[in-house]
Amino acid sequence: MVASDMMNALMALCEEKHIDQGELIRNLEQSLAESYEKVLHLPFGAKVTIDRETGSVYVYELIPDDDSMILEGEHEGEYAHFTEKNVTPAGASRFAAQHAKSVINEMVRNSSRRQIYDEFKDRIGELITGSVLQTTPEFAFIKIREGVEAELPYFDLNRHPDERNERPAGERYGHNEQIRAIIIDVRDPDSRQVPIKGERQRPTIVLSRTHPNLIRRLFELEVPEVYDHVVEVRSVARDPGVRSKVAVSSIDDRLDPVGACVGPKGSRVRTVVSELKGERVDVVLWSDDPATCVANALSPAHVSRVVVDPETKYATVIVPDNQLTLAIGKKGQNARLAARLTGMHIDIKNESLADDILGDLRTDLDLIDGSEERRCQYVGPTGIQCRNIARPGSLYCGIHENYHGVEDQDPEDQDPVAQDARSDDAYGSAEI
Repeated sequence: MVASDMMNALMALCEEKHIDQGELIRNLEQSLAESYEKVLHLPFGAKVTIDRETGSVYVYELIPDDDSMILEGEHEGEYAHFTEKNVTPAGASRFAAQHAKSVINEMVRNSSRRQIYDEFKDRIGELITGSVLQTTPEFAFIKIREGVEAELPYFDLNRHPDERNERPAGERYGHNEQIRAIIIDVRDPDSRQVPIKGERQRPTIVLSRTHPNLIRRLFELEVPEVYDHVVEVRSVARDPGVRSKVAVSSIDDRLDPVGACVGPKGSRVRTVVSELKGERVDVVLWSDDPATCVANALSPAHVSRVVVDPETKYATVIVPDNQLTLAIGKKGQNARLAARLTGMHIDIKNESLADDILGDLRTDLDLIDGSEERRCQYVGPTGIQCRNIARPGSLYCGIHENYHGVEDQDPEDQDPVAQDARSDDAYGSAEI
């Protein structure tokens, strides 16, 4: 290929791909220099220049000047000045023309990635809809629109701990299937961070279907009251692909937020469940009172009593005997999701165990103290007074004493039997 023909071809490609000609030639010179350094075995590197008028290519070997070595500082041992020796091989222009195609393709990819990054970098957390272009054992390619693709990774984290798994358990995607997902990351093409192997060849946008915000956005889409901020999604806890809990509240006292989210005959929440491919969604009422919030979060189980320590965020929950299994859930799932939803550590006990502990405590105290039994003065958020017997010298029973600002007696003045009873972990130890 004649040099001038190469320049004409480069100019045509620049115009077609909307690339700056000067930037293309600079990148081509740099890429050719790296190639010739290896091909010609030049120990100190090569320099390539392309004549902008004629298209002629010149290759120079860089030979360091002996007296230009840097003796100190950051670049100690390097040379500051080089002599350029012309070593242009035959057919350099033809080699440059062949090399130009890969350089142009790389520039087009980088330019496209930069445009996508600039467009989507501020859209993290948004819900997008796309179609599945291709699936691999480790991620799916999702087409958002023409020329814009994203990836939904589902790597095995045991084998690839630095990667992500954003696919709920049990989900599989077919070609051209429409799915909704949340944007969780947009890769910066100019980042100096060392990329994961193969990351630069993957799409810039990263999606997730396991993120709690996916449920928030789906309710915004399906429930007008949520979109208009009349009903607020206060908290979301997910076991992706299996079960989720959503706590909602309303700024309008006349509006039932749970009913608004569930919809007539469950139509609204059913649409969300369908989008989540069958993941069960429990909608519960949020309360600013921690005890009530914990009780609601354990739904569908019925709760008899909740005692909360606001400082340690520890909640002791008493449930009827026939509700214990339901409150804890399969493999602890219900209690675990309730703990995430409320931000509390939840310890669940059935009434029989709680009554046995408190009954033994009351009997031992009565035998020693002989004082008249007095009912615990604790009144729960529902207005029901605790049925337990107050401890001697206190207005409250062993469960409620430390949650109402009542200071314990001096240890030396306390009854030794009472101390032993309290040290037996009267609150239980089944931690969630």
